This record gives sequence, structure tokens and C-alpha cells, in this order.
Amino acid sequence: MTGWQTLFYKEVLRFWKVSFQTVAAPVLTAVLYLLIFGHVLEDHVKVYDRISYTAFLVPGLVMMSVLQNAFANSSSSIIQSKIMGSLVFVLLTPLSHWAWFVAYVGSSVVRGLVVGLGVFIVTLAFARPEFAAPLWILLFALLGAALLATLGLIAGLWADKFDQMAAFQNFIIVPMTFLSGVFYSIQSLQPFWQTVSHLNPFFYMIDGFRYGFFGQSDVSPWISLGIVGLAWLAVSALAVHLLRTGYKIRN
Repeated sequence: MTGWQTLFYKEVLRFWKVSFQTVAAPVLTAVLYLLIFGHVLEDHVKVYDRISYTAFLVPGLVMMSVLQNAFANSSSSIIQSKIMGSLVFVLLTPLSHWAWFVAYVGSSVVRGLVVGLGVFIVTLAFARPEFAAPLWILLFALLGAALLATLGLIAGLWADKFDQMAAFQNFIIVPMTFLSGVFYSIQSLQPFWQTVSHLNPFFYMIDGFRYGFFGQSDVSPWISLGIVGLAWLAVSALAVHLLRTGYKIRN
């Protein structure tokens, strides 16, 4: 237990030492999204009944920040350690693959939640969302952060260069995040694009998280929970397998 706790502490300290970049900067970016989209589209976009567009944006931006920063933390840590050669010091320790998994994913969840909380606190100055089901908020925040942290771990193990990591993030993570309903309800889309949205697992994270605030969602939160939970179990099984076999880190 001491081993994974030490690695976990090291990973948390790694992003906290540069918190101006890893925490404050993402909060500022999310607030800018809120100011621009909220100001421009407030009177032009219809979402849920009795819910203003600005209030509708807040949960989406919070969850988007959680997901992107959870992914960025684990992926950047692994790829930097591989390229700089410092990963060998972790390999020399008698840590199991489970200890690696818990420490890297756990620390990334912490970063995602810290950034998400910061975004939420700052956006309270612009909108006051409701708390219809707080347990759903917490559950989807944890599951979403864990899923993206695990994906980041897989991406970090797979990538050999920074440009490969950037390609993974720019062509997979960012598009799936932006097309998940952060800035709109999928009910406003054409039937074809609604179907496409339902194939995006990120949509269920955003939709379920938003349900916790407003008690309204595009699909049942139980369906979203099942899909997100199964997705996390699948990517976790892959990540644990890669760590156990030493994929691209032992050879």
C-alpha cells in the first residue's frame, strides 16, 4: 500500500508544482468559453425548459474541463518520463502493475476534479445552476475522470513521441469532447446527427453529469451510467494488460 501511495503523491505533486499552468490556465479557458458562447447565444439557443443557456453551459464546461485535464495528466506524465528517461526509476521499484494503475489514474482523477471544481466556482459569478441530484454529479464526475485518465495512460504507453501524443489528443479526445453536447442539446440536431451523437461515449458523460444539476437529460441517466461504466471497465482492462506486459516501457 505504501508503494502506490508514494507514486500517487509524486504524481499529484508533479502537477501541483506547476498549478498555474495545470489548474489556473484550464479554468481561465473554460470561463472564456462561457463568456463568449453565453453572451453570443444566450437569446438564440433553446435548451431545457426554464433553463437559461448560460446555466446550461456551466455543467458541460465543468465536465469538459474534468475530462480533458484527467487525460492530459496521465498521458503527459508517462510520455515525459519515457522521453526524458526518468521512467527507469519507477521501473526499478518493486511496484506491481496495479500500483502503477491506481497511482497514475488516481492522481489524474484528482487533477480533473480540482480543475472542474475551480471552473464551477468561478462560473458561479455568471450563473447559478440547480442541484437536482448531487449524487449523480459526483458519480459521473468520478467515472468520467477515471475513464479519461485511463485513456491517457494508454495513450502515454502507446506514444513514442510528443507529436504522436498530440495527434491522439487533437484528433480523438478534443473532437469527441466538443461533439458530446457541451455547447448544445442533441435534441436540436437532425436525426442523423442525433444517432451519431449516441455513438459517442463522451456524450453520456456530459448528459449524465448535466442531469445531476437540472434533473433533465437527453437520455436516461441509468443508460448513461451503464455505458460509461462499461467503457471504463473495458479501457481499464486494456491499461492493466499493457502495464502487466510492460508494453513500450520495459524494452
